[in-house]
Amino acid sequence: MTRTVLIVGQDPDTVDFADPALIPGMTADKVRAGLAQARKLLAEAGLDSEVCLTDAGETAEATVAAHLSGRTYDCVVIGGGIRLPPSKLLLFEKVLNAVHRHAPGTPIAFNTSPADSAAAALRWVKPTAA
Repeated sequence: MTRTVLIVGQDPDTVDFADPALIPGMTADKVRAGLAQARKLLAEAGLDSEVCLTDAGETAEATVAAHLSGRTYDCVVIGGGIRLPPSKLLLFEKVLNAVHRHAPGTPIAFNTSPADSAAAALRWVKPTAA
């Protein structure tokens, strides 16, 4: 049975990258590239992964719940773009509560950038690749 990681983040096309709480110089393209790299590293470790991108908050909870309702995950990584900016506190609470409600007992990990999502997940899910 393949172990699976869900990476949750805000859709990079909806992020205000001018927010000083975010990594300076981050762009939507860098987010997408970081997520692709993280998924590649997880695959190399023998783990499947999915990305769940939310809006800025209106439907974020429902989006995360829908992902969690369709599959069991071995870890959920919540991105720094949701967790770090003070302006995103409500979004972070919605996402965290959705994970808590729909995937009780599933480890939750936090990244600091899209590129370290694999490292965050691998703190909780051991690789299956040789």
